[in-house]
Amino acid sequence: MNMRLGFVSAILPELSLDEVLEFAAAETFECVEMMCWPLGKAERRYAGITHIEVADMTQDQADDINERVKQYGVEISALGYYPNILVDHSEEAQVYIDHLKQVILAAEKLGLVGVNTFIGADHTKHIDDNFAKFEQIWPDIIKFAADHSICIGIENCPMLFTKDEWPSGKNMAYNPAIWRRMFEAIPDDNFGLNYDPSHLVWQQMDCIEPLKEFSSRIFHVHAKDCRVDKANLDSVGVLATPLQFHLPKLPGMGEVNWGRFFSVLTDTGYQGPVCIEAEDRAFEDSLESRKQSLKVAREVLKPFFIK
Repeated sequence: MNMRLGFVSAILPELSLDEVLEFAAAETFECVEMMCWPLGKAERRYAGITHIEVADMTQDQADDINERVKQYGVEISALGYYPNILVDHSEEAQVYIDHLKQVILAAEKLGLVGVNTFIGADHTKHIDDNFAKFEQIWPDIIKFAADHSICIGIENCPMLFTKDEWPSGKNMAYNPAIWRRMFEAIPDDNFGLNYDPSHLVWQQMDCIEPLKEFSSRIFHVHAKDCRVDKANLDSVGVLATPLQFHLPKLPGMGEVNWGRFFSVLTDTGYQGPVCIEAEDRAFEDSLESRKQSLKVAREVLKPFFIK
């Protein structure tokens, strides 16, 4: 199977599942990562979006969704749910864990192979403290997923954007050094990455070399770019909150060399989904602008995909 180009459904929150699939089919996208948050209002951008409701999903409901997916000729690349499971409130964390397990069960009923999420972090604590908590909580989640034939892809966004998330962000899985520790602690084959190059770029890191070392752990790819404002960076430095010196951008409008990225990604033998994660605020004033952002990104990335 060749790589498939798709998008993350979070950018289209007001559309129903069928409307997302209809748009994807009309615009020749091959897959969509479907958001599966619990119903209710979210505290941050791009969260709290529900295109597939997973709570207590029955096999009949899953079969109905698959029929609709088949009708539009678009695949579901994975189910997505991105909470902070290592939050420093055990009752809140358990709510997130319970829902993540519901997402895993729904993915199994849908016949999917992947669920994407965050590791989480207590942003007030050192990485070693967060890692100790990771070792307490995450082995059970990964085993639960394995028992249901599901791979867990961890996105590498630090979730460090505002002063409320300072100093270390709310997702500890943000660099290769930490990934090595994670995969040494939990070597299970179904534990890997949902790889987003943009988050390495604004951390002043190489976003392409890790594709080689972690090739066997990359289950899913987010195609997002970012633009680093060097003048601002020179003014505030890397210890500033990241949005003081960078902006999320569409692929082709930032720092990622997509030709080199796909050159190395394809050399590794990657055959999975690549989903555009559109978070470019220059394209967010309306639903039509957000749809256009997906079309613009598609045209940039389309040459790298075999038909």
